[in-house]
Amino acid sequence: MVNALSHNQSHFLVVLLNSNSNCRGSKSGNNTVFRKPFVKFRTLTTQICHSSYHRFADTKHTTLLVETYHLHDSLRALLAKLQKEDCNPLHVLAEDGDWSKDHFWAVVRFLKSASRFTQILQVFDMWKNIEKSRISEFNYNKIIGLLCEGGKMEDALSALRDMKVQGIKPSLDTYNPIIHGLSREGKFSDALRFIDEMKESGLELDSETYDGLLGAYGKFQMYDEMGECVKKMELEGCSPDHITYNILIQEYARAGLLQRMEKLYQRMVSKRMHVQSSTLVAMLEAYTTFGMVEKMENFYRKILSSKTCLEDDLIRKVAEVYIKNYMFSRLEDLALDLCPAFGESNLVWCLRLLSYACPLSKKGMDIVVREMRDAKVNWNVTVANIIMLAYVKMKDFRHLKILLSQLPIYRVQPDIITIGILFDATRIGFDGSGALETWRRMGYLYRVVEIKTDSLVLTAFGKGHFLKSCEEVYSSLHPEDRKRKTWTYHDLIALLSKHTGTIDCIKPR
Repeated sequence: MVNALSHNQSHFLVVLLNSNSNCRGSKSGNNTVFRKPFVKFRTLTTQICHSSYHRFADTKHTTLLVETYHLHDSLRALLAKLQKEDCNPLHVLAEDGDWSKDHFWAVVRFLKSASRFTQILQVFDMWKNIEKSRISEFNYNKIIGLLCEGGKMEDALSALRDMKVQGIKPSLDTYNPIIHGLSREGKFSDALRFIDEMKESGLELDSETYDGLLGAYGKFQMYDEMGECVKKMELEGCSPDHITYNILIQEYARAGLLQRMEKLYQRMVSKRMHVQSSTLVAMLEAYTTFGMVEKMENFYRKILSSKTCLEDDLIRKVAEVYIKNYMFSRLEDLALDLCPAFGESNLVWCLRLLSYACPLSKKGMDIVVREMRDAKVNWNVTVANIIMLAYVKMKDFRHLKILLSQLPIYRVQPDIITIGILFDATRIGFDGSGALETWRRMGYLYRVVEIKTDSLVLTAFGKGHFLKSCEEVYSSLHPEDRKRKTWTYHDLIALLSKHTGTIDCIKPR
C-alpha cells in the first residue's frame, strides 16, 4: 500500500512540473496552469481510496469465506459424530461444552430426519440451560412444532408445561401445532380442552386453529362434527377462509358427500375464493367414482385449464368411466389432452389404441400403430395384448397368428394376459399350438406368472375364460399349497388341466 502511494505521488509531481513548464509561455494565465493538475490530483486520490476500499473489501470477503468454511467444517464433524452407531447427542454436547445456534438447529434437523424425535427435547433442555437467553418463546414454539410433526405429543406437552414454568406465555403458534397433533391422533377431547385454555388466556382463535381440527374430523369420518365445528367458528366470529373451505370440500369429496361438497364449492365461487388444484382433483375423483360423466368432464376441463398434472391412476379412473359408458372416442380425446403434459407415454398410446380396439376398428388401430412406428415407439405387452384381444373378438385369426409370430421381433414377452388370449382363442377355433411351442422353446412358460398389461385393458375386454378359470382353481387350493411354490405359466396350465380334466386348449408337455 505504501509503495503504491509513493509511486502515485511521484507521478503526480512529474505531471505538475511538466504542466508548469508548458504553461509559462502560455497566454492563458494562472487559472489554466493549476486547474488540470488539481483535477488530476483528485482523480489519483480517488483511485488510491478506491484501491484501499477494494483491498479492505477483499480482505473482509476472504475472512467471511474462511469463517464459513470453518463453520461448515465443524458442522460436518459434529454430524459425523452423531451418525455413529449408539451415539448419544447429550454426550456429544457435554464433550463439546456448548453449541452455537447454527450447530444446535443443525443437530435438531438431523435428529428429525433420523426420526429420533425423543432426543430432540432432551438436547433442547440441556442446550437452553447452558445459556438462559435461549429460554425464549421462539425456541419453545419451534421445538413444540417439530415434536407435534413427529407425533411425539407427550414430549410436546412436556415442553409446553416447561414453557409455562419458565414464565413464558404460550401463543397461537404454540397451541395450534398441539391442537393439530392431538386431533390427528383422534384425541379430540384433549384438543378441545386446549382450545378452551386458549380462550381463557385471552387468545383469539384463528381459522388455522380450526383447520387442523376439521382435517382430523375428516380423517376419522366424523362429518357431522365437521359441520358443527364450522358453525362454532362462525358464532365465535372466526370466519372460515379459503383454506378452510378447501379442506372441507376435499374431505366431503373423499367421503362421497356430493351435496355438501357442491354447496361449499358454489359458496367459494360466489365469494371469489381461491380453489386449490388439489380440491379440483378431489372433486374430479368423486365424480369419477360415481360415474357422473358430465360433471366429471366439467372438472376435468377446469383442471386442464389450471395446468395441474394428474396422477396416472386418476386418468385411468376417468378412462374407465368412458369405457363403461361406451364413449370410446373420448379415450383418444383424453390421450391427446394429456400429450402436452405427459408426452407420448405408454398410457397415452394405451388410451389411443383402446379408443379403436374397443369398437373393433381395425383401420383405427392400424393408424395408431403406424404413428407409433413413425415416432419410433417400442412396443410393450399392453400394446400387443390390446390388438390381439380385438382380433380375438373379431375372430380375425389370420392377423392374430401373424402378430403372435412377430412378438419376438417386437421384443415383447408374454404375461398372464397374453397366455389367456391364446387359450381363449383356442377355445373358439384358433390353432395356438405353434405360438405355445415357441414360448416353451424360448423358456417363457417357465417364467414366474405376472401381469404387465395396463389395468385398463381388463376393464375394456374383461378377464376372459382362461383368467377366470385360473382364479377359481387357485382360490380352491389350500393356503399352504399356494405359498409352497413359485408359480410359473407351465405350473398354472398343468393345474388347470389337473382340476378340469381339460381346459379346451393345448395341454402342456
